[in-house]
Amino acid sequence: MSTSQMLKGILEGCLLAIISEGEIYGYEMSEKLAKYGFTMASEGSIYPLLIRMQKEGLITSVMKESPSGPKRKYYTLTEKGEEALNEFMDRWEAMQSSVERLLEGKGRKNNAIK
Repeated sequence: MSTSQMLKGILEGCLLAIISEGEIYGYEMSEKLAKYGFTMASEGSIYPLLIRMQKEGLITSVMKESPSGPKRKYYTLTEKGEEALNEFMDRWEAMQSSVERLLEGKGRKNNAIK
C-alpha cells in the first residue's frame, strides 16, 4: 500500500485538526501539513477535500483581502466540524492502539533477494 493511499483516509481528519486551531487559508494548510511531515499532501489533494467538507457543513469559508496579492479564502470549523474532529480523534486513537498491539514485537525482515 502506498503512502498516498494511507494518507487519503486520514487527510480529512488532519485538515479538521488544523482548521480547529483558527481561521486559515488553503496554502497555509498545505504548509502546516508539510511542517508535520505530510510532504506528500499537495494543494491539489487538499482543495477537493475542502470543497466536500464545506458542502457537508463541516467548515465555512470567507474571502478576505490579502496583504500580499489577491483575496484569499479563509476556512473555519463549524460545530458539526468540531463533532467530526472529535469522532476522528476517537477512531484514530482506537486504530492506532490496535495497530501498535498488532505490530508489537515484530521485527523488520529483510526482503531482499539473495
